[in-house]
Amino acid sequence: MLGLPRGEVFLVPWSTEWAKEFETEKQQIVGVIGQYTVKVHHIGSTAVKGLSAKPIIDIAIEIDNFLDGEKCAKALEGLGYSYRGTNVLPERHYLNKGEPRTHQIHMYQRDNMYLLEQLNFRDYLRINKQARSEYQQLKLKLSSLNKNDKHKYADEKTDFVKSILEKI
Repeated sequence: MLGLPRGEVFLVPWSTEWAKEFETEKQQIVGVIGQYTVKVHHIGSTAVKGLSAKPIIDIAIEIDNFLDGEKCAKALEGLGYSYRGTNVLPERHYLNKGEPRTHQIHMYQRDNMYLLEQLNFRDYLRINKQARSEYQQLKLKLSSLNKNDKHKYADEKTDFVKSILEKI
């Protein structure tokens, strides 16, 4: 299942379909902006086997030059993405797709701190069963408490994420 209606927060169990969906989307992305991309990453909870997640495929795109992000955004609009600009989240171009939202792209300049944190956190959860279980329980609790407030849901995960990044 993919798709999160605007303003809602709910989690679904991890699915093998998410990795397949990412690979399909990655091929389409590379097909239209490959000349600008350094690498395309599957990030977020859908990228961590066994972890429940909001049913949205999170994609991080590394580009060499941040200013090329606007050129990339125009091409990605042809794949159904909506460009939301650089002011939604820090140091990235942000795009999303679908209503309900099924995919989101975070486009960073190569070696950006926020990108590296995303990748490090994902990789740590992939190999650390205890941390993955703790994060799963936290996410389940917060999603039930914040069903209609995605910002509060995200903010309340911050301390856990920071505690993991401090260990790495």
